[in-house]
Amino acid sequence: MPREQSEEAQWWFQAVYSAVQQIPYGKCTSYGHIALLLGFPRRARQVGICLKHLPSYDPREPEKFFFHSDNVPWQRVVNAKGGISPRGDDGLGASRQALKLRQEGVEVIDARGIEEAHVDFSRFGWFPTRLPGEESDGEHES
Repeated sequence: MPREQSEEAQWWFQAVYSAVQQIPYGKCTSYGHIALLLGFPRRARQVGICLKHLPSYDPREPEKFFFHSDNVPWQRVVNAKGGISPRGDDGLGASRQALKLRQEGVEVIDARGIEEAHVDFSRFGWFPTRLPGEESDGEHES
């Protein structure tokens, strides 16, 4: 998380990270869907910003961050079209995300290169109407 945050910003980062932790292994959702689940459907970009600032896990300091790259499955969040968003780093971050998804059994289609890599939401999408912990009737879409 960036330094010096307001209470609202701190709440938002924590809410995003908690929501992303609920995406099942082998599934993906969109930045916009995470924002929608949190009650702010117009904050898809802010979800991306939170994930961009997700601290890296450091095994030498395992307690340094409550949320980090080892316990928040950031790789499971893609854009609204199922695409792995480019990061302006010559494809390194997108390649890392594709590798992590493939390790979970998610098929990443990149016939035209990593810049256009995407997942098939009809097979690997996760779009519940509420976060699992908030469900009162036990029903949700997968």
